[in-house]
Amino acid sequence: MHNNPRPSSMPDATNDPIARAFDLRHSFTTFTQRCGGANVSTMIDHARDLVSVREATDRLLTAAAKLDNASVTEPSRLPGWSRGHVLAHLARNADALVNVLEGRPMYVSAKARDADIERDAPRPLDVHLTDVRESAARFQEAGATPADWSRTVELRNGVTDAAARVPFRRWVELELHHVDLGIGYELEDVPAEFVEREIDFLTDRFTGHPDVPSSRLTDGTRAWSTGRKAGAPEVTVQGSAPDLLGWLAGRRDGAGLTVEDGTLPSLPPL
Repeated sequence: MHNNPRPSSMPDATNDPIARAFDLRHSFTTFTQRCGGANVSTMIDHARDLVSVREATDRLLTAAAKLDNASVTEPSRLPGWSRGHVLAHLARNADALVNVLEGRPMYVSAKARDADIERDAPRPLDVHLTDVRESAARFQEAGATPADWSRTVELRNGVTDAAARVPFRRWVELELHHVDLGIGYELEDVPAEFVEREIDFLTDRFTGHPDVPSSRLTDGTRAWSTGRKAGAPEVTVQGSAPDLLGWLAGRRDGAGLTVEDGTLPSLPPL
């Protein structure tokens, strides 16, 4: 599940965990293709999500401020990326999502996106923190601008979604990449609401995929279904919600999960 792509192109590699978590390309049948913009927007409170984004940003900045220039250059948990790469990506992603909300292409090109991250990754800690903070403020400003939140917007690689879902997408970036920094923030620390919603999102992405067995996922309280269509689940995967999310998002190998009636499904590259 975890190959080691090139540092400058890892988020665009066809089998990397970032793609799985952030829906950067079309899957067999994507969530956005099935649900469409207007229907999704009725289920999403973008203003509430913007508050969650602000809180997640504050948590990340507070934690990252305890680093130093040397530790910023150390490897993150993402293959080929330093912590500086992660922080640079978070800043540029905020600006890219401003572009989306304002009707511009998310990035000029994939090459330019990668080059910006590579350029910014080696910067000192204080520069990273200022950039993440100021780009986050620009995103909040764009989110506060009166707009039609039911409209459909375009992200990368032809992926479309409701504008109302963009703040949640930013929240995903912040929570998972905070974990990716490897500085003591784990999936068990992220808000429970986020864990449940991201599991909803990721299980939905694999629903109908012919290469994923019909699966029932449960944390003992809630249950999700995913995979190809079948009269009954072929396997049942059980574990804590953070472990389920870690497996679905490519952050954990599933060692903390138990499987009934088969083996842990191998999630395909997207």
